Amino acid sequence: MKRRLLFAERMLHGDGSAPFNAVIPICLKGEVHLAGLQQALKKLQEKYPLLNAFVEDDEKGMPWFVVEEGQTRRDIPVRISTRLGEDDWIQESVQEWSTVFDTRTGPLMRLVWIKGTEFSDLILVIHHCLCDGGSAMSILAELLQLLDNGEAQIGKEKPILSLNDIVPAEVLRNKKKILKAKLIGSVASLVLWLVPLPKKAVERKRDYMLNWSLDQAVGEQLIRSCKQQGVTVNTALCMAVLNAFKVVRKEAFNNKISCPVDIRRFAPEIKKDNIFAFGLMMVVSAAQDPGFFDNARKMQADIDKKTAKLDPYETIMMMEESHSSLKHFTKFLKYGKSSNDCMFSNLGRINIPHEYQAFSLERIYSPSVIGPLGNTTTLITSTYRERMDFTLVASEGFIPYEQALAIRDSIITELKQAVGQA
Repeated sequence: MKRRLLFAERMLHGDGSAPFNAVIPICLKGEVHLAGLQQALKKLQEKYPLLNAFVEDDEKGMPWFVVEEGQTRRDIPVRISTRLGEDDWIQESVQEWSTVFDTRTGPLMRLVWIKGTEFSDLILVIHHCLCDGGSAMSILAELLQLLDNGEAQIGKEKPILSLNDIVPAEVLRNKKKILKAKLIGSVASLVLWLVPLPKKAVERKRDYMLNWSLDQAVGEQLIRSCKQQGVTVNTALCMAVLNAFKVVRKEAFNNKISCPVDIRRFAPEIKKDNIFAFGLMMVVSAAQDPGFFDNARKMQADIDKKTAKLDPYETIMMMEESHSSLKHFTKFLKYGKSSNDCMFSNLGRINIPHEYQAFSLERIYSPSVIGPLGNTTTLITSTYRERMDFTLVASEGFIPYEQALAIRDSIITELKQAVGQA
């Protein structure tokens, strides 16, 4: 099997020398055995061809995912460490951010087992060029299913092999859409080529992580308040994040957060368990009027308009016409001044069972991801077992650690005050 990397996948892969890793930590209570872990990982590789892939450049320098048929498979590696405390997963996650995958040999996934007596932490580490949060959650769910029952049937993925598996044929043949994609791609390339950039990138300095959970009662109140006020929980969270950055960052506040949107909502060709790394994106800003939910309703109206305009097929076609500008685009991301306060991603409610035969899934910590392309500030939230969990990732060169602590505290305060006044 061979598949050329799409534009977004190429951007995330780069030349393979810099880490761009998605890290998904969980906590289990009960028995875990190495043989069972290894067997579960082998079963995942049997289902998902790309979990066996490596990246190879063709004669023109274009990278391809390659899965060699009939060759000895490289097993997904498992690294074991001793669990000394319940926060060990944070240190291990930070270590995994900077551990480079050898993408030229593969595989592009590995597992860390923080082994304890009663509790164990597992950390899935996947190169971001391989998958997004949605497919990572599918892999996690099946890993746990197989760890509990090595004979469980998880089926076989029908992998995405080309653009034809994503974009309907009638769209790919539409002359207006083809012309529009080429035009936008050409204009974008020209603009990126003309934009002057600093010769040096911002010094990242130390990378760090903060993790916290919202009090369950506050979380339940937030859901009720959002229903009453006619906004989604995601919009209320965006509002709280922007307000927190405004309070803490002051003159450095940009009033912009970029929010990934699951492409599967708009492109049914991409199945829930398809390994796929491309997502849609929208930028969200807040009005400056007083009143949390008054502003949130204005933001909701803006989000609804932007959501209605999202077109995954046009976006993908345009990006596929922009391969020649990839170097300029990555250079712009790396050296250009960031106009966003952070990236904010809400994975929503994670529907993975809690109780298994040999163990229970106690926690799913919100994933983290950090890469080499500019501002690393990212906030990811998810909800599991009615616990809304947050992971803030940043670098001292972009957000000083003390400011990150203040942003965390301000987000919590904003949400508590909002539900108290609703």
